[in-house]
Amino acid sequence: MQKITSRTYPSTMSLRCFEASARFLSFTKASQVLHMTQSAVSKQVAQLESSLNTTLFERTLKGLSLTPSGQVFLVETQNILHQMEISVLNMLSHGAEAETVNISVHPTLCARWLVQALKGFGKVYPKIHLDIQEQINSAEVDTQSTEIGFLYGDGVWRDMTSIKLFDEQCIAVASPDLVKQPFNRLEDFHGHVLVQSRARPRAWEQYFQAQNFLNEYPFMGPRFDTFYSQINAAITGCGVALIPKFLIEQELESKEIIQVWPYAVNNSKGYYMVYPTSMANVSKISTVVEWISSKIPSFD
Repeated sequence: MQKITSRTYPSTMSLRCFEASARFLSFTKASQVLHMTQSAVSKQVAQLESSLNTTLFERTLKGLSLTPSGQVFLVETQNILHQMEISVLNMLSHGAEAETVNISVHPTLCARWLVQALKGFGKVYPKIHLDIQEQINSAEVDTQSTEIGFLYGDGVWRDMTSIKLFDEQCIAVASPDLVKQPFNRLEDFHGHVLVQSRARPRAWEQYFQAQNFLNEYPFMGPRFDTFYSQINAAITGCGVALIPKFLIEQELESKEIIQVWPYAVNNSKGYYMVYPTSMANVSKISTVVEWISSKIPSFD
């Protein structure tokens, strides 16, 4: 195994040269983007390969192509350079006195609830910068990169303090262009496309089972990652969607969509704000937690 020393670590310039060369599969195009000579770019990449003791490019008369190792390292390099850019921009934008709170939240919950809940926070606390990352998995949080998370579950996560935001009540909705009026009986679901959730593949089956109704095709229909996409699918007439009611209050009020059947699923799980228990007394964390907590009654 190669001995790792401080000299082994590649320079930022060599990473930039590699990333640009890999993106264009051309040292010449990379040099134009980086405002360097072609030979300088080629030399930086060669030095990088030497320090890694790995060939990143196959060089042929037809041009460059990434080796398997090069393909893997390209993804890592792009992540590194992206994080460096974000860190520099944060420092330039907020200065040395600013503190950053890393937040993770499901895209639909972010757009439909969190954005409104955080309205005015920046004016009151200009030295706390909120870095909000949307994540599809709303049941777990990466404690390595997240300080405050908004999760769906039973409220119990290891080493985390959780504060309940609200329960979830799911209803069946569709565009009035697709369904002219609410159904008179459960059999009216037959013949309609059921919009599916990738995160909750058994949602429709459980919805019908709770009413002792047999639908032979509860898993058939277009499948989406987020409620946001399912809402849009319902609005555009793609089918009937099963959506948490609090996410579609505006659409129900404006009649963009209608509730097609009166039954609502009261799920045992709910939405929570969570943060590491060890960070409970960290000022920036407690400030955000207190702000969100004060907004819960408005959305309950």
